[in-house]
Amino acid sequence: MPSLLLRNAHLVLPGAIVEGGWVCVEDGLITGVSTDAAQQPPTVGPETEVRDLEGDYLVPGFVDMHVHGGGGAAFTAGDAQQALLAAKFHLGHGTTTLLASTVTAEMADLEHHLGELSGLVQDGVLAGLHLEGPFISKSRCGAHDPALLRPPARADLERLLRAGDGTVRMITVAPELEHGFDAVRLLTDAGVIAAVGHTDATYDQTRQAIELGAPVGTHVFNAMRPVHHREPGPVTALLEQEQVIGELVNDGIHVHPSVVSLMFSAAGAHRVALITDAIVAAGMADGEYPLGPLTVRVRDGEARLAEGDSLAGSTLTMDSALRNTVRLAGVPLVDAAVSASLTPARALGLADRIGSIEVGKQADLVVLDADLQVTAVLRNGEGVDTSSPV
Repeated sequence: MPSLLLRNAHLVLPGAIVEGGWVCVEDGLITGVSTDAAQQPPTVGPETEVRDLEGDYLVPGFVDMHVHGGGGAAFTAGDAQQALLAAKFHLGHGTTTLLASTVTAEMADLEHHLGELSGLVQDGVLAGLHLEGPFISKSRCGAHDPALLRPPARADLERLLRAGDGTVRMITVAPELEHGFDAVRLLTDAGVIAAVGHTDATYDQTRQAIELGAPVGTHVFNAMRPVHHREPGPVTALLEQEQVIGELVNDGIHVHPSVVSLMFSAAGAHRVALITDAIVAAGMADGEYPLGPLTVRVRDGEARLAEGDSLAGSTLTMDSALRNTVRLAGVPLVDAAVSASLTPARALGLADRIGSIEVGKQADLVVLDADLQVTAVLRNGEGVDTSSPV
């Protein structure tokens, strides 16, 4: 008998929505799923909890592969307690799996941050760590301190991988830098994702990085050479390669809705990974907040450097990213849900365990009402308090 039966849902599966759908959960795993409206739920006994979702949407838990903080707490602080608070905040918005992203800092500080956060990966709070900087282009550095940027020398990469003790899952690299292609090779051989981003690389340089193993584009369109009809740059190279998954910050600020729609048309939901790129200010009031060694000013939810005016991450949550994708860009909910869950899970090599509502996968589930607002979250089959994420 299942220990939990969720019934009468608009069940959002890859490629279809099943009306009146149901899901069975036992010991934190999905043990049964209806694949069509005619399929009846199993008979249950008194020991099974039955929840009638009354026609709400049931989607897989969101997977955010690029997030710096939220709810007043920052992964970039390199403090385990702050990291716990940030993860809890995003969990309340449906993110059941996330990578904690750092920003450019002194090498010693990055080593400390990785050491502090690695224990949370081992405890299962975080799915891994992502280094965004310092191996990025000064001309495309965005909200990173240009004085702290450096080429991706082998010794520095190995130093940071050691500090992470096997928990570093992704590093953003500008491949045109000195040692850039060697860095892609090294990371690929080490089982770490080399993500092309914050880059002024040409189309040909980006293609070479992809051929060497780079499988991800860091927030495509943002902080990279733009498309030109005679020099397509990294965007075109990333979108045309079937093996590449491109991150997308869909807060209505970073990328115009028409470009969001274009990216989905060009690559498909199976290659677009919605991310938040959220900073400490997500869920907080307007004001000034730290982002690594820099200061960010938030006005009307838009985060920019206090000096220089560059966009500095976002105040986005994954449920908002999903809503924006459906409402602003006109992407079907089925595809938006794939990009919020299954595609980033594939990018991280976790799609065998999470990312879709399938038998045998973790019971990471989010209930959305008709307005696509989160009403309930389950992680490993256990309910999460979403009453006041912050």
